[in-house]
Amino acid sequence: MNTTRNLWPYGIILTFVLFISGTATLVFVACSQKVDLVSDDYYEQELRYQQQVDRLDHTQNLHGAAAVTFDPAALSITISLPATPVQLPILGRICLYRPSDVRLDREVALAVDAAGTQHVDASKLQTGLWRVRVFWTADGKDYFVDRSIVVPTKQS
Repeated sequence: MNTTRNLWPYGIILTFVLFISGTATLVFVACSQKVDLVSDDYYEQELRYQQQVDRLDHTQNLHGAAAVTFDPAALSITISLPATPVQLPILGRICLYRPSDVRLDREVALAVDAAGTQHVDASKLQTGLWRVRVFWTADGKDYFVDRSIVVPTKQS
């Protein structure tokens, strides 16, 4: 008597066992991952965020607007701060932030003239999108302006 064994039931059972063990492993790994929505230094981060909100609020309440303009013909960035009633010392920095390449980021000290303007040479900046962020302090208050500029392709 020649009997042949049907292997289909074993294959189906093996498939179910592999599927269940794979799913159980996936659930175990997913449940063992740390997914806290709160970081370890959340209080310090909230303080930094509140300082940024305060900077923006101070800037909006200025008499006159702070402006960042870009002249593509002269490849020059002009920072214009509003005039203060009393010529207060202004301390700050200009950050030229390149979103696509952190190695190209630049920082320039803020040194405005009597009219409250400063020109920054943009001829050495690579073509493309740049974020110009100006941080300054005057009369004990912090201020902030953030503008995007696009440096065009240089013509020969």
